[in-house]
Amino acid sequence: MNARVVAPELPDTLEWINSAEPPTLTSLRGRVVLLYFWTFDSVNCTNALADLRFLESKYHDGLSVIGVHTPKYDYQRQAAPVLKAVNRCHIRHPVANDPDFSVWRGYGVQAWPSFAIVDAQGRFAGLLSGEGRRDEADSLVGQLLDEAAASDLRVYEASVATVRPEPRMPLQFPGKVLATPTTLWIADSGNNRILECDHNGRILRQLGSGTPGCVDGRNREAQFNNPQGMTIVYDTLYVADAGSHAVRRVLLPAGDVSTIAGTGTLGHDLPAESSDPRQTRMSAPTDVVAFEDKLYIAVSGQHQIWRFDIARNKLGVLAGNGRLGIADGEGVDASFAQPSGLDVFEHQLVVVDAAASAARLVSLADRQVATLVGAGPYDFGDISGKRDVARLQNPLGVCVDPRGLAFIADSYNGKIKALNLRSGEIRALNLPYQLNEPAGISMASNALWIANTNAHEIVRVDLATGQIRHLNIS
Repeated sequence: MNARVVAPELPDTLEWINSAEPPTLTSLRGRVVLLYFWTFDSVNCTNALADLRFLESKYHDGLSVIGVHTPKYDYQRQAAPVLKAVNRCHIRHPVANDPDFSVWRGYGVQAWPSFAIVDAQGRFAGLLSGEGRRDEADSLVGQLLDEAAASDLRVYEASVATVRPEPRMPLQFPGKVLATPTTLWIADSGNNRILECDHNGRILRQLGSGTPGCVDGRNREAQFNNPQGMTIVYDTLYVADAGSHAVRRVLLPAGDVSTIAGTGTLGHDLPAESSDPRQTRMSAPTDVVAFEDKLYIAVSGQHQIWRFDIARNKLGVLAGNGRLGIADGEGVDASFAQPSGLDVFEHQLVVVDAAASAARLVSLADRQVATLVGAGPYDFGDISGKRDVARLQNPLGVCVDPRGLAFIADSYNGKIKALNLRSGEIRALNLPYQLNEPAGISMASNALWIANTNAHEIVRVDLATGQIRHLNIS
């Protein structure tokens, strides 16, 4: 093994998000330390949290994990949205915000997510970059702890959880909302459940126990994990269950929940029509929409749009080559960047491409992909006007009215934008209400229904009067 050098100490200038007593590498001597470099917009970073939880559980008496948040967007340089992300992701280790990338540069990090591992003597032991490095991290941490024990240096103490919790409210980080003429379906994502409500917010039924998991059953017997987008076909509700990496089906009369695609575990398989969709592993499906007996699925973690034939029980790729980008073309010749919201207009799929801060169109007739707004993953902003100059910032939800007006949840700008699909003009709605990372939007009964995610609420915008009100969920 090459000689290890002393790892750079964490600078005093870091802003600690959830810890009143900032850790130092010096104070953690005798323990192995894993520095987790992440940005909260990235689905790959979110997926890697499962690996961290595995390591924290297995090595609870010898490993300390420290999160170092390094932002992609200017919006993420603030502490408040980082704390929201920490709580939304159920993170219980200390997290610092590093907006100037000082720790990132000190450890030679070049990609999100990355694990930098420090041995029990405070020496740099390795850097693992990218999603899916659990086995390598497990092996290295175990080796370093054994090494420390053999030298009588290991400290056997459990890490103390650090939390600055959210206020107790009826909803926790609702991700998406689906409105029908009489009913409101809410993905109460932070509580791992789906709520059926009337338009006044009265809860009629709960789907899911609230415990995270991918368990089929009836009504509250079932389990969801960070459920997101929903769509209804006749008397069936379909759910993009992002944390379960699966698509779920709810037969509404009885509330029977079953899994129709995905295994319940993270994977990056390519769907084949010859295989069982329930044996196809996927990564973080975030939205789903139905059109003419087909489901269209935004598979965010694989940067693709998949198509599920309901009648034939067949799964395939509609568009996207799986490489993060913003290239137009036919089917798998095109590139997406974390597609996160879907709707249909005139035989076209309208897609908001979160990591590209873009709005895209996919023709369902010939699979041609075109970009309406957006110039690439690092070209974002808050600009209205014609499509060639307009900019969004990590849009997460979209719904389209019959006239061809697409309402976009422009999440990191805290706004709702209206995009005319015919002219390409985009403008922000002038709403007398503060939105905090809105992620979902739906339309029914001449109103917009918005999942105001970081405010833990659903709000209703009357399209005739412009009046907006908070919905009391009870």
